[in-house]
Amino acid sequence: MTNNFRIGMIVPSSNTTMETEIPAMLRAREEIRPERFTFHSSRMRMQKVTPEELTAMDNDSLRCAAELADARVDVMDYACLVAIMSQGLRYHATSEPKLAQVAKEESGEDIPVLSSAGALTEALAHLGVKKIAVVTPYMKPLTETVCNYIEHEGFSVVDSLSLEVPDNLEVGRLDPQNLLEHVKKVDTSDADALVLSACVQMPSLPVLDTVQQQFDIPVVTASAATTWRILNRLGLDPVVPRAGALLAP
Repeated sequence: MTNNFRIGMIVPSSNTTMETEIPAMLRAREEIRPERFTFHSSRMRMQKVTPEELTAMDNDSLRCAAELADARVDVMDYACLVAIMSQGLRYHATSEPKLAQVAKEESGEDIPVLSSAGALTEALAHLGVKKIAVVTPYMKPLTETVCNYIEHEGFSVVDSLSLEVPDNLEVGRLDPQNLLEHVKKVDTSDADALVLSACVQMPSLPVLDTVQQQFDIPVVTASAATTWRILNRLGLDPVVPRAGALLAP
């Protein structure tokens, strides 16, 4: 018998990538595993990737959790990495149980809640890496915030590249093929892993497998880490074809 799962996503209103890449990865998984998935989103208003808008958006996440609880989703993801990381170190450990409590109050059920921020650091820990190189679309101050957050979780960021795109909609329009050139500008000589996209809005899935084949270290993205964590929280085999070392079958 095929098991069907509802995936809930809390996303910024200007995000156009999470609802593309996570479904694409889980559809690819359907090539090799029997489970099937549907996808359901609730949106928080955000246009510019600034600290002020990120804070306002995060305040709206509780409403989104309540809305997704109405759909009785099987798992819920807070799909904005920098919104979590900009609120303070280890904020994912505060946000996730808070959203889960709202979901339980609304539905009467324990709905697993994760965040893309927590998923990325958990995925890196799972891979057993310590030193990473990072590519982000953010302005340099926000990239520094993300790197500091990751380092506080026990990793060392040996190099980072900021593409400096402040408009979140424009981030979603970035050509993922350009990442093939961007990674050449990142020093990975002392890195145990490469985070190809430390942002769930910056498209990367179309080139993730290609970049992985060019490196002998794991190549991870925020979206791939989120997919890995979703599958783990559902108790499913965390494998997806063509999605980097983390999800390799």
